[in-house]
Amino acid sequence: MRGETALEPLLPCRPPWWARGGHAQTLLGHFLRSESAALPWERLSLVLADGDTLNIRLSRGTSGRVVYLFHGLGGSVDRDYMQRAAARFHALGDTVIAVNHRGAGEGSGLARRPYHSGAIEDAASVFALGRGYFPEHRHLAIGYSLSGNILLLLLGQDAEGKKTKPDAVLAVNPPVDLDACSLRMGKGLNLLYDFRFMRLLRKEVDARWKAGLLENRVDIPALATLRDFDDLYTAPAGGFRDKSDYYERCSSGPHLASIRLPAIILSAEDDPIAPASDIRKFPLSPAVHLHVESCGGHVGYLTNNVPGRRWLEAALVHYAGVAGN
Repeated sequence: MRGETALEPLLPCRPPWWARGGHAQTLLGHFLRSESAALPWERLSLVLADGDTLNIRLSRGTSGRVVYLFHGLGGSVDRDYMQRAAARFHALGDTVIAVNHRGAGEGSGLARRPYHSGAIEDAASVFALGRGYFPEHRHLAIGYSLSGNILLLLLGQDAEGKKTKPDAVLAVNPPVDLDACSLRMGKGLNLLYDFRFMRLLRKEVDARWKAGLLENRVDIPALATLRDFDDLYTAPAGGFRDKSDYYERCSSGPHLASIRLPAIILSAEDDPIAPASDIRKFPLSPAVHLHVESCGGHVGYLTNNVPGRRWLEAALVHYAGVAGN
């Protein structure tokens, strides 16, 4: 059951003339900045089982709901989309927990191992922390791109409930088929995104080396692609045999049919990195609702019919009201 009409309708993302097409949505959605209210953040440090540390921000609310925000590849809690969502949910009275993955943002130099698309143990540790702070609250998790895959994988792989999880998940443009996404990144204009990701990931690896967290320096060729990077660094550092083993074990697509908790996937037909067609290759459980827009690109969703021209935050608030209460 795909459930694409099971929930209340949401205004579609109608792009302005200057943001039509997946690449325009993706690039402009990233480069056009938005003003967000500064939140009264508390800084938390979460020491993981292997000794690495996650740096987390907490802003307390009064609504009885906790909203977790997990960034995408190469990002941090300071990314524009993270700040917009944090401000939007905090204004609703929610408690917001914004998470830096291993070595990201304020966590630079605090993790030996990298984060990756299958980091479900890290996510479970965050939810255990949040439930410890707010045991009587409703817990809603929002994951962008790579983090959307992590959250779906957590729900699908752990159907028996052995790990700590949220009460509901919103996954934004998740790459549910990592091999397909990796191959797609190396073609045409997608090479622009590949180049940007490699620049950010090189900085993260260099930060680990300079902090003395790596036994050996990782040699990443100047023209290496993200697919090469996963083979040279992500897979071995994450405990996988090679990139194929990593992609197979950490793609959430084959596990979507096993999800039992409410999960909403927001995707776009024109996403140049992780299009909705990847998700449709896999059966979905009745607990999964797939919402697909014809336009939006990869975490872009610039529109004419929402104040501020940001459809994504309006959609997150809409679906949080359905799944997160």
